[in-house]
Amino acid sequence: MRYFIFILLPLLFVGCKSAEKNASKTITITSEEVKNMVSYLASDELNGRDTGTSGIEKAALFIEKELESYNVKPYFETYRDSFKVKGMNAYNVVGYIEGVDPKLKDEFVVIGAHYDHIGISKRIVDNDSIANGANDNAAGTSSVLAMAKYFAAKKNNKRSLLFVLFSAEEKGLLGSDHLAKKLKAENFNLYTMVNMEMIGVPFKDRDYIAFLTGYDVSNMAEKINEYAGAHIVGASDVAKKYNLFRQSDNYAFYKAFNLPCHTISSCDLSNYDYYHHVDDETDKLDYTHMTNLINTIIPAIEAMSNTATKEIVINE
Repeated sequence: MRYFIFILLPLLFVGCKSAEKNASKTITITSEEVKNMVSYLASDELNGRDTGTSGIEKAALFIEKELESYNVKPYFETYRDSFKVKGMNAYNVVGYIEGVDPKLKDEFVVIGAHYDHIGISKRIVDNDSIANGANDNAAGTSSVLAMAKYFAAKKNNKRSLLFVLFSAEEKGLLGSDHLAKKLKAENFNLYTMVNMEMIGVPFKDRDYIAFLTGYDVSNMAEKINEYAGAHIVGASDVAKKYNLFRQSDNYAFYKAFNLPCHTISSCDLSNYDYYHHVDDETDKLDYTHMTNLINTIIPAIEAMSNTATKEIVINE
């Protein structure tokens, strides 16, 4: 027994030093890599990523390869969480980074975005009918992949992280509804869920970078700003008017778990004219803004995954 202890102690020491080294790594997401991801996902090759098409299959394969390259594992047997939409095959893509804390790893932070779009538009503009969906939501998809890359390299999250790219959002939030119900039935230990939606363009008249849907539902906005040490997220009157809290993939998780589940966005349609339009193209996006938002949000997600207690709560 003493011999085995002698052998294990150096290994434990090396393991601790390795964890410390990873935690101290400086990892910055670049605008070039964000632009490259968006450029592929919103390219004509993918024909607007409509559910049940070859285009969304190509998008799913791209996302899976990215997650695999980061060493982010599948949460299920494969990356795909399959379901049906009017007889068509559809699938969320789900990656998983286990927490490093023996107790907190049983709790999960979900980070999501939808990767589908509306496909071919009936409205033709300058002989173009492909609704590429750069802002909606190749932009949000790229942010989730960027965060997956960051945390896979950092290896310092005490809670486990689930990175979910939802399908069939444009069909009525069907992918998130399917997964939320499935996880709830499996007694999934959700702490909170952050959804990324249309982050490709900045506001010009706000004192924050992005808004949080359902701002008053929980203290998430307050905690994100506290964790990041900056006024990142605020409340949007437009989002409240149109009840955008219910219009994105966070809502299915909120309904299923009754926990803080919100969407972060920098576009409430008051600052972008190309929603569900063929001109929602890669050249319309501000990649410096996007990358700044991603790199500013990451420390807040990092804190969510590491606090000793669940500090983000529903407002009474």
